[in-house]
Amino acid sequence: MIRISTIFIAICMVLVAASLGLVLYAVAGISGTESAIVALTALTFLILYNAVSMRLRDRSDVGGQIADLSRGTADLARQVAEFGRRLAAIEGRIASSNSTNSDRIQSVVGEINELGGLVRQLATTVSTHEDLLAGNAPAPVPAPIARLEPEAPIDLIAPFEERPAPPPLPAPPSRPAPAIQTQAANPVPVVNGRNQTQLLATLRNAIDENRIDIFLQPMVTLPQRKVRFYEAVTRLRDERDQLIAAEEFISIAEASGLIGRIDNMVMLRCVQVLRRLMVRNKDVGVFCNVAASTLGNSTTFAQCLDFLEANRALAPSLVLEFKQSTFRSLGPAETENLAALAQRGFRFSIDHVTDLRIEPRELADRGVRFIKVPATLLLDPRQASASDIHPSDLSDLLGRFGIDLIAERIEGERAVVDLLDYDVRFGQGFLFAPPRPLRPEGASATGGASPNQAQDIQGSNGSAPPSQGATSGATSAAPAQRITGNAALARRI
Repeated sequence: MIRISTIFIAICMVLVAASLGLVLYAVAGISGTESAIVALTALTFLILYNAVSMRLRDRSDVGGQIADLSRGTADLARQVAEFGRRLAAIEGRIASSNSTNSDRIQSVVGEINELGGLVRQLATTVSTHEDLLAGNAPAPVPAPIARLEPEAPIDLIAPFEERPAPPPLPAPPSRPAPAIQTQAANPVPVVNGRNQTQLLATLRNAIDENRIDIFLQPMVTLPQRKVRFYEAVTRLRDERDQLIAAEEFISIAEASGLIGRIDNMVMLRCVQVLRRLMVRNKDVGVFCNVAASTLGNSTTFAQCLDFLEANRALAPSLVLEFKQSTFRSLGPAETENLAALAQRGFRFSIDHVTDLRIEPRELADRGVRFIKVPATLLLDPRQASASDIHPSDLSDLLGRFGIDLIAERIEGERAVVDLLDYDVRFGQGFLFAPPRPLRPEGASATGGASPNQAQDIQGSNGSAPPSQGATSGATSAAPAQRITGNAALARRI
C-alpha cells in the first residue's frame, strides 16, 4: 500500500506540473522552454513539500512508538523488581523455617536425651529393687530420678529437707473444718484462737514491726518442670512467731484500711527478691498480688505507682496479680490506674478464677498476659457445658491473644497428664513445691520452724484457698510428713 500511494502521488505531482506548464504556454503565451522550466520548478517544489511532510509524519509516528516502548520498559522493570522482592521474601521465609526447624529438632533431641537418662535411671532402680526382693542385696536408699521435680536454681528458698521437722503433736480435739468458727457464748468470729479485735491488733503490730514475711512458690513449665516464675505468698508472724496465712487476715486488713500498707511492703519485698533472682537468671519472674482496694485508693496507688516507676526496668519480670472478680468490677478510677501500669510496661495476671467465661481480647487489651485457673476447674467435665469454650481449647484461644494459661493447685501426677492433653504450658501446686520461706539473708527472714509453718497454702494477699482436705485447723505434724517430688516417686517405686 505504501508503494502504490507513493507512485500515485508522484504521478499526480507530474500531472500538476505539466498542466501548469501547458496553461502558461497556451494561455499566457510563454515560450515552450520557459513553460517547461516553470513546470520543472513546480514539480521540484511539490517533491520537496511531499518529502518534508512525510518526514514530519514519520517522526511523529516514531516518537509515539518510542514512548510506547519506554512505557513497556518501565512496566517490565517494575515487574522484575516485584519478582525480586517476592523472591527475597521467600528466601527469608525459607531461612527462618530452616532455623525454626533446627531449633525444634535440637529441643526434641534434648528431650529425647533426658527421657533416655530417665529410662536408664528407672531401669537401674527397678533392677536394684528386683535384687532387693530376691534377697541378693541390702536395702539401698532409692536413687532420686532426675528432673521429676522443679530444679532449685536459687539460693533464696530454704530447702524443705533442711528444715527441722517439728516434733509430732498429740491429736487435737475434733473441731469444725473452717478456719473461722463461731462460739456459742461468744458471737465474734474466732481465727486460730483470736477474735477479730485481737487479730486486728496482731495485724497492726506485725505491720509496725515489719513482721510481714514472703514465701515463694515456683511455677514450672510443663512437661519439663523447669522453674520459670515464682509467686510471692504473704504470711504474717504474730508475737510468738506463729505464721498466719493470708486468707485469714486479708478480709480484716481490707476492712480496716491496712491492705495498702501490706501491698506496699509486699511489693518492696518482691522487687528485692527479683533483683537477687535476676543476678543468676535473667528469664525468671515474680508474681506479686495486689488487692482491689489498693488499685482503687488514689493515695495508696500513687505511692505504689511512684515505686514501680522507679523500678520500671524490672517491668518485664514483675507480674502484678489481681482477682478475677476485681477485673469484672473495675470502675473508672481502677481502669485508669490499670492503664497507667500497663503504659509503664507492667504485665498482669488473673487468679481466683471461678468460671471459664473469659473474654481474651478484652483482657489482652488491658495488659493481661497470664491467667491462673485451678486444675480441678479445667478438668471438670461440667465446665464444657457451662462455658462458651471447651477447657481443652482454652490454652490455644488465650495463646492467640498473647495470654499464657497457668494451671494451679496441682496435687497429683494424674492431673499433670490430663493437663498436658489440654496443652497447658505452666503449672503450680504442692506436687512441684510448697511455698518456702526466704533465707535469713533475704529481704525477710522467717523465724524458726513453727507449728503453722508446714501448713502454708497456695496464694497470697488473697491467694488461692486450700484444696479439699487441707484446712487451717490441721496439725503441723501431718503436713510436715508430706513427701513430694522425687521422694514421693521413690517411695512409690
